[in-house]
Amino acid sequence: MKKYILTGLLVWLPLTITIWVMLQVLGVLDGVFAGLIVAAQTVLPESLRPGLQSLRSIPGLSAIAMISVLLLTGLAVTNFAGQWILNQSNRVFSNIPIVKSIYTSVKQVSDTLFSSSGQAFRHAVLVQYPRAGSWTIGFVTGKPSGEVAAHLSDDHLTLYVPTTPNPTSGFMLIVPRSDVVELQMSVDEALKYIISMGVVAPPPHLVVDNTTARSHTG
Repeated sequence: MKKYILTGLLVWLPLTITIWVMLQVLGVLDGVFAGLIVAAQTVLPESLRPGLQSLRSIPGLSAIAMISVLLLTGLAVTNFAGQWILNQSNRVFSNIPIVKSIYTSVKQVSDTLFSSSGQAFRHAVLVQYPRAGSWTIGFVTGKPSGEVAAHLSDDHLTLYVPTTPNPTSGFMLIVPRSDVVELQMSVDEALKYIISMGVVAPPPHLVVDNTTARSHTG
């Protein structure tokens, strides 16, 4: 009986957790969408308010609205007029006290992480942490710059080492390039390996020469 219960648990647990996570995300989106509708009702004519109120009861509309807004925003900023508006808004937010510190920091991080030309989170690597002889998986986020780079004589890399099973928290390490071993697994495979605490191992990849891998990391 115990064997059958565990087998049934293995079938239902991934599906249940997936549905729960999706419901949580939809709940957050519905809350934001409802707040926007309430704000719109305060400025629109009385005749349009009942129609807006009825939109709150449509399930999944918030997710569709968010995807539509992201798509339209992406299309808008690809032309000259959209770029001008974006630059002006960036200039406004960058000149507001307190707000500029948060806005510019988040913008720099998001531009680095999600830019198609950026190198952040493009490679999974092995690094010795938290002591020599103990290995963990990290992700290359770039190279040291500014004052930090001026104090380092050799070639170094900046790494993000996530925690398990929650990869959204972790540590930033600056290590010599020679101490980093690049992995052939993809970033998605590495994340699965970390989140599963090493249980879900990625498929075997062709092991390349260590010197070639380190040079490719840069």
